[in-house]
Amino acid sequence: MGYIAVKGGSEAIEASLQRLQYQRLEDGALLPVDSVRGSLKVLVDQVMAEASMYDETTAALAIKQGEGSPEEAVFLLRAFRSTLPRLHYSRETTTEAMWIERRISASFKDIPGGQILGSSPDYSHRLLDFSLMDESDEDVAALSEKLAAALADEDASGNNSSYGFTDLSALPKVVDYLRREGLMADPIPSGDEPKDITKDTISFPTKRAERLQILARGQTGAVTAFGYAAQRGYGAVLHPTVGELRVGRIPVEVPNPYAEDGEDDPEDGYYLGEIRVTEVESLIPVPVKKPHGKTEIAFSLGYGICYGRNETKAIAMSLLDFNLSDGDKDQAVGDEELILLHIDSVEATGFTSHLKLPHYVTFQSKLDSVRKTRDAESKAPAFVAPGVGGSREG
Repeated sequence: MGYIAVKGGSEAIEASLQRLQYQRLEDGALLPVDSVRGSLKVLVDQVMAEASMYDETTAALAIKQGEGSPEEAVFLLRAFRSTLPRLHYSRETTTEAMWIERRISASFKDIPGGQILGSSPDYSHRLLDFSLMDESDEDVAALSEKLAAALADEDASGNNSSYGFTDLSALPKVVDYLRREGLMADPIPSGDEPKDITKDTISFPTKRAERLQILARGQTGAVTAFGYAAQRGYGAVLHPTVGELRVGRIPVEVPNPYAEDGEDDPEDGYYLGEIRVTEVESLIPVPVKKPHGKTEIAFSLGYGICYGRNETKAIAMSLLDFNLSDGDKDQAVGDEELILLHIDSVEATGFTSHLKLPHYVTFQSKLDSVRKTRDAESKAPAFVAPGVGGSREG
């Protein structure tokens, strides 16, 4: 069987793209980019995290163009990001300087500064609010005014000062409790320059800085699924405890590019703004062997951080961080190649979606092989077992 090369089809492709535009507008509903950015904040945060680009307006535009598909929006945003020049690298930023919006601990009830619930759907009944069906601009304005007044009264009452802390940018870390008691080792900086996984090809084995980058930009559902698998017995830890979960804003600064000596003077730099992040530090009990065959229990740390508000992903990321760093490599979620190569949104979506593209030649080759095999089998002499099909004599 011969093959025929396929060409052309540009008119059909153009018509398909026009149909795509029509489908987006066929209901006559115009969705401004500002409305996407203002109303779909969690989706915007998710897309920015997976695209490794912090730009709320551009992420909202990608969501609008992708008709709400996170995978398509991430693809669009990463493609746009690849066209931008990289002018500077920011200074190291510590989350200890985070301006806190939400801060909870599942490990300790009373923590300096108190548990700050912030905004979260965790405490709701998850019931559909059908009043949103007919929400008007007047309703939004009235509700915003009411909520602003309530928050002003709360701030005036000093609810955050019960533990003597009023500065939300200087709250101590919960894990410091354990470090002071010697139950958790102090972190030892490696001193190595982190590898930028967006510019350099990943190679195995990876370092923790690489793994954290890949996990932070990993597809939310995939990271959550693997983190869930870790708790169900496919990892080294079944039930860790969230030591601290923080949501807030951290500052971003760059060194002075015009410094004469090239040194980064802490007092001489440029403040670019703030970014909202979610940070999780999970506490994992691990056995530590001591002299004379003794074993003690200490705590290890699993770390997760991502753009915007995405607490579930950050928690799952902290579990995978521990399993990939200190877990059992024979377990499924301890296999860094399995995890790191399969959580990328663009890679997974692209490779799966490519199955829709023409595979005419390769499939015809397989089809020819099947036909030849069947033809060969049909022409082969039939095998008759001894004593089968013959006459019987009494």
